[in-house]
Amino acid sequence: MKRIPLSVGALASSLLLLFGLSAQGAAVKTKNYELSSPGERNSISVSVGENLTYSVLHGGTFLLKDNEISMTLSDGTVYGGGEGVRKVSRRSVNETLPTVIYKKKEVKDNFNEMTLSFKRYSVIFRAYDDGVAYRFVSNEKGAFQVKDEVAQFNFPADFQMYVPYVTQNTETLDSQFFNSFENTYTHTALSKWNKDRLAFLPLVVEENDGVKVLITESDLLDYPGMYLYNWDSDTSLHGVFAPYPKDVQQGGHNMLQGLVKTREDFIAKYDSGVVSFPWRTMIISDNDKDLASSDMVWRLGRPSEGDFSWVRPGKVAWDWWNDWNIYGVDFRAGINNDTYKYYIDFASKNGIEYVILDEGWAVNMKADLMQVIDEIDVQELCSYAEKRGVGIILWAGYWAFNRDIEGVCKHYSKMGVKGFKIDFMDRDDQQILDFYVRAASIAAKYHMMVDFHGAFKPAGIHRTYPNVINFEGVHGLENMKWSRDADQVTYDVTLPFIRCVAGPMDYTQGAMRNATRGNYHPVNSEAMSQGTRVHQLAEYVIFDSPLNMLCDSPSNYLQEPECTRFIAEIPTTWDETLVLDGQMAKYIVTARRKGDTWYVGALGNWDARDITINLPSAISRNLNMEVFRDGVNADRVARDYRKETLPVPSDGKLTIHLAPGGGWVAKIK
Repeated sequence: MKRIPLSVGALASSLLLLFGLSAQGAAVKTKNYELSSPGERNSISVSVGENLTYSVLHGGTFLLKDNEISMTLSDGTVYGGGEGVRKVSRRSVNETLPTVIYKKKEVKDNFNEMTLSFKRYSVIFRAYDDGVAYRFVSNEKGAFQVKDEVAQFNFPADFQMYVPYVTQNTETLDSQFFNSFENTYTHTALSKWNKDRLAFLPLVVEENDGVKVLITESDLLDYPGMYLYNWDSDTSLHGVFAPYPKDVQQGGHNMLQGLVKTREDFIAKYDSGVVSFPWRTMIISDNDKDLASSDMVWRLGRPSEGDFSWVRPGKVAWDWWNDWNIYGVDFRAGINNDTYKYYIDFASKNGIEYVILDEGWAVNMKADLMQVIDEIDVQELCSYAEKRGVGIILWAGYWAFNRDIEGVCKHYSKMGVKGFKIDFMDRDDQQILDFYVRAASIAAKYHMMVDFHGAFKPAGIHRTYPNVINFEGVHGLENMKWSRDADQVTYDVTLPFIRCVAGPMDYTQGAMRNATRGNYHPVNSEAMSQGTRVHQLAEYVIFDSPLNMLCDSPSNYLQEPECTRFIAEIPTTWDETLVLDGQMAKYIVTARRKGDTWYVGALGNWDARDITINLPSAISRNLNMEVFRDGVNADRVARDYRKETLPVPSDGKLTIHLAPGGGWVAKIK
């Protein structure tokens, strides 16, 4: 099996690894090991000999075959083949796990596990009925470095995939390790991979009969994130990892980023010899709605320790997207206390839990969160907000926050600040992963929430640190301020089956200016959305976001009291989540319950359609629904909608009509 050099440019060392493994493994007899999921839907076949490989079968059919995996340390030690298995241990787990901040109150965890133990390491394989996963675990005696990792995903045919390519700093493959992890999806064949691009995770491959395989990772806390690449225009994908930064300099956006000038010849380093490396995760689904329902990334995340009952999810009145454009007031709108008091009053009146001070409250170009502009008094705003039942969240650039995490958290927690939106990391090498953990743990010490913006996808840390309440890593609504070519509506009905599977996202919906496909155009200071008004409302039900923004101006919301009230009442965490129907890139229908209240939301692409669904049986048939649907002219005027009160159908069957770029949403209590 041909290898790709994983740290781009390491071809020579990879060839040495190939020959070295062959020499080591010449006298090793190949042995096979099998593992099936509890319901026998999925199975893993592992072969140990010259190399360590695994294959994945679903319903007896190969989905992935002879995937070679290994890790190479800087001292030449190779995990993966060339030696026999010393011990095989197995276990089965079937339990229900309570959640802290999540899309459901509890998660079923049911899997079979097999651990293959070698002299200096082990490999753990898990088989679930909705996917499979594996991880390496080291057993070194002291400090060590990981030089590289082989992670292959060999598909048996040239299937179609939904791939999010890196779009920034694309001069070389190496330069792409610095990016914001946001792009729409390219739908193309495996063999048609763009050789000039890496891709970030998650990524979905469509196999035969509607089966889909989503590749991502979990329990990613102290190791670089994985990119994917296709080296040979074949049907194999290969993991690629950013080498460890050697020289990092302050720079980039407003001097708030860490720019990597040179890198080491290894990807990770450890002081302790016992390390559990991230789970390589393949989520498998026969239908799209089950893919959108997956909990595997959360399940594989490391459980939290300590009390996180103080974490308070909620919605946020946001300033940046609407460019601080409030009107009908007798003061100059902008980054000043008067403007933020207006936001606070709006939030208080509408039951919105938080107001964020986005970029601009701290002195520009100083990267120092202790230097506040003259127009802002953070303590006064915190006191003003507290009296009105509203919390304050502060935006922070990475470099400014990282220079003194403890001091910043201690200082602003005393004022009453509830958390930080931390931006512009734009990397996922091991050094940045260390920052994520330190930021989460120190913020938790001061009972502060964290929203990682400018971030890679969720990969389990939101289970380990439930105060990490949100992530960007998404081509969110902010792109509508400047993007002329993006098809955001199609993206909206694709990401629930891909990006959302990884975890919550800071998408920032709620636009009150809405545009049809032909009428949309970017306006940075008075932005609009693509799709209908109800498309925006329904996103609050469809998308997972425990800290959910209202992106538009309070002045605009005050002109739309029906929509504003409805948005403000929608919860941001749930007791139950059910994806009722959906097809990737076409439409999705989701039902969620909080207490005794259900919300049902639907989103569609640019094709008008009618969808008939069965409501959850737990919804009483003698109730009424408060419904927002696309207006009859929504295909021409996207803000056209109709609000109605309708009875829940006695048979539970409901037909929903979606206009082009449309939506539908109901509250049932």
